[in-house]
Amino acid sequence: MNYESIKLTVDGKIATVTINRPESLNALNAQVFNDLDSAFNFLDKEQSVRCIIVTGSGEKSFVAGADIKEFSAYSDEEARALSKRGHSVFEKIENLSKPVIAAVNGFALGGGLELALSCHIRYASDHAKLGLPEVTLGLIPGYGGTQRLPQLVGKGLANEMIFSAKMISAERAKSIGLVNEVFSAEELLSKAKELAEQIAKNSPLGVAQAIKAVNASFSSNGMQTEIDAFGALFAGGDFKEGVSAFIEKRKPIFD
Repeated sequence: MNYESIKLTVDGKIATVTINRPESLNALNAQVFNDLDSAFNFLDKEQSVRCIIVTGSGEKSFVAGADIKEFSAYSDEEARALSKRGHSVFEKIENLSKPVIAAVNGFALGGGLELALSCHIRYASDHAKLGLPEVTLGLIPGYGGTQRLPQLVGKGLANEMIFSAKMISAERAKSIGLVNEVFSAEELLSKAKELAEQIAKNSPLGVAQAIKAVNASFSSNGMQTEIDAFGALFAGGDFKEGVSAFIEKRKPIFD
């Protein structure tokens, strides 16, 4: 199948989804969400596929966040719709009947980290940088980050990452449980495929039910809270200043 913003390959029981916008460090936009939605609908139904790897094209970036210029002029209602769209796609990945492994091959920032968080397992290259910089734009993570990050690393560390907006190294991410393993850039995909092949040998029904059972332990209504908060911030001055500063390549000044 052909997509505008991603590449999809299937090799035996393993599928690889590659975000393919290297000119923008694979930033998420509406087309990426549409393509991911379509690809994962297909992969969930494709019986030959037992495990899926998600990565980014090029050597610099997994996904370096959302395409800020695309939504900089959104109203609060449009922002809620944007957040809901991201939630819908990432929840589809999280609840897929087949395991999804994120192979984080560089920057995983903002929506890129949130995409990785929605995957069931995360492997990272040793030069990867991970973070949620949304508060520098007068926003919060809007695609599930405020909910999934605390589940993985605990409330205190999640608060530190979200409030400070700082990036962390792959090794630091491993030490706090944000990623499972760290490999060299050259090894990353092969190691992800090794794990995928091991998973693919197991009962697909058993694995599907395991995904369902594990996800059930984290169910809550926090996602809707995040959507509402994300949308409300678009009506405020901090967001406008944050985005203007980003586009103008200067530091924001928040009153």
